[in-house]
Amino acid sequence: MTDDELIWRIAGGSGDGIDSTSQNFAKALMRTGLNVFTHRHYPSRIRGGHTYVEIRAADHDVQSRGDGYNFLLALGDSFARNPKENAYYGDEETKPLSENLDDLREGGIIVYDSGLLDAEDVPELEERAEENDWHVFDIDLRSIAKEHGREVMRNTAGVGVTAALLGMELEPFENLMEEAMGGDILEQNIEVLHDAHEQVQEDYEFSHDLQVPEGSNDEEQVLVSGSNGVAYGALDAGCRFIAGYPMTPWTDVFTIMSQNLPEFGGISEQVEDEIAAAALAVGASHAGVKSMSGSSGGGFALMSEPLGLAEMTETPLVLIEAMRAGPSTGMPTKPEQSDLEHILYTSQGDSNRVVFAPGSPAEAYEQTRMAFKIAYDYQIPAIVIIDQKLSGENRSVPKSFFDRQPDPDPGSVLTEDEIAEAAHDESGKFQRFLHDTEDGVSPRSLPGQKGGRYLATGNEHNLAGHISEDPENRVAQMDRRMQKLESIRSELDDDHESQQSYTGPEDAEYGLITWGTQQGAVEEAVARLNEQGHSVKSIGVSDLMPYPAEEMTEFLESVDEAIVVEMNATAQFRGLTQKELGRFGEKLSSLLKYNGNPFEPWEIVEGFEAQIDGEGQTPGTNTRIEPAAGD
Repeated sequence: MTDDELIWRIAGGSGDGIDSTSQNFAKALMRTGLNVFTHRHYPSRIRGGHTYVEIRAADHDVQSRGDGYNFLLALGDSFARNPKENAYYGDEETKPLSENLDDLREGGIIVYDSGLLDAEDVPELEERAEENDWHVFDIDLRSIAKEHGREVMRNTAGVGVTAALLGMELEPFENLMEEAMGGDILEQNIEVLHDAHEQVQEDYEFSHDLQVPEGSNDEEQVLVSGSNGVAYGALDAGCRFIAGYPMTPWTDVFTIMSQNLPEFGGISEQVEDEIAAAALAVGASHAGVKSMSGSSGGGFALMSEPLGLAEMTETPLVLIEAMRAGPSTGMPTKPEQSDLEHILYTSQGDSNRVVFAPGSPAEAYEQTRMAFKIAYDYQIPAIVIIDQKLSGENRSVPKSFFDRQPDPDPGSVLTEDEIAEAAHDESGKFQRFLHDTEDGVSPRSLPGQKGGRYLATGNEHNLAGHISEDPENRVAQMDRRMQKLESIRSELDDDHESQQSYTGPEDAEYGLITWGTQQGAVEEAVARLNEQGHSVKSIGVSDLMPYPAEEMTEFLESVDEAIVVEMNATAQFRGLTQKELGRFGEKLSSLLKYNGNPFEPWEIVEGFEAQIDGEGQTPGTNTRIEPAAGD
């Protein structure tokens, strides 16, 4: 974290309005011309439990969480199960204050609601504040809120206090309130905002150095999450059907799609379970509609059977897998990258699918569109991997980025005239599954097309779809289906801009490798390491299947040693890389984190220095180094 940025953390209990308040605060900062990044931490409870949202704002590009933060607004948990210190889960009422102090930087600001919190309940707060030069303000936000409206409005009071301490104008917050509410509720919130702001200005003296940076953008910005990126990409790719069952964090994508599909003439179905959801999407796609489904963790496991059906029947389909910490229920609201092997190989027999892992909301949009294109051109399931981190974090993105034309192209579907010229068997059935094709794709017909009748079955089948266990047919059909992956890899390499991201000097001595959502933190760490005199570059991999062998080979050949940064305990992407490019095994070590929190840039810097310069020393954080083979 640099001195020219604000990282504001609002903490309270689930149900205290933390998420909505933080979104409005982030939008207000964005509208002043700043670049914004948010990080959300919350428990798997409907109400109560310590939750916080962190907003990082700067006049430069921000792609990840910062190193710690510099302003804490602690509301306390008004839904605490048991506010006693010796309770099983501890004193939940005070956790929004007591559990956030370790990450607060020197010289930072603490505002806590003295109407709910007592500083005496937080061990050594006064001593730690003096030691770290923290500026502590105890303000009765609860009373301010109740005086003008309801207790829940204390988050609005907290925003007013923040604005006063940082010298911010109230107009941006008033404008956002007017967009979101009206009537008495609007009037009461504005009164709370102004009262809190005025009380701080009148009753407190402060001499801290923290201030909101000044910035400007050349064009209008929007605040979007990875879930927004996936949903908007799907809509613009022509998706008009989605089926799903709620499961955190996949639910965000499903909700956004369900809210927007009717406007495009599409249909959303919430069904009884994930098996039905994927099966409905397969059926809709078979009928000719661009379709998607998705889930998280155990829900995606239930989709294994219909996923295999889509592979065998060569029905195009896009699935979203929003990872969370497992196994089983695991930690439902915490991010992890431990579903990779499950996603790559689940279903029956040899897998035949495409897998992309975007690293930002913008990439989520681009790669979801690409997933639909590949799926419908090559008649293959395509899976887009996100996680709780990318799903819920918000970033400012230029509005014009999403100004694209929708893509109604149905892919490799024949017209009735083309079907009439195509091969049919003696019974008149269309030969849907030809053995010999140039790229592995045997063009399909849609139900109702004249002359396009064929059988679709989960069994191995002959040219017209009839069940067949003939060995020669099996080999020919299997080889053709697997040929698609080679053709897709060639197209991605030759005809499209690379979906991998790069940063750092091309001739760097060392490399950092990551995949999916840790990309931004790695890129910031690379910049910092080079500033400190190291020679480092990075690659953020999005193409997971088919694997980008040429790009990875070129990257690995160019460095002396590389560290794979990922959020799991078993180094799954490193394992995939060694499977695909085994000769580089001795160059690859791992930096792993799996405690439920994403990487911060400083942890990657520390891990790099421990591995490269520290002769195998262990980093002193919640990360683990797994050395290269032979070390």
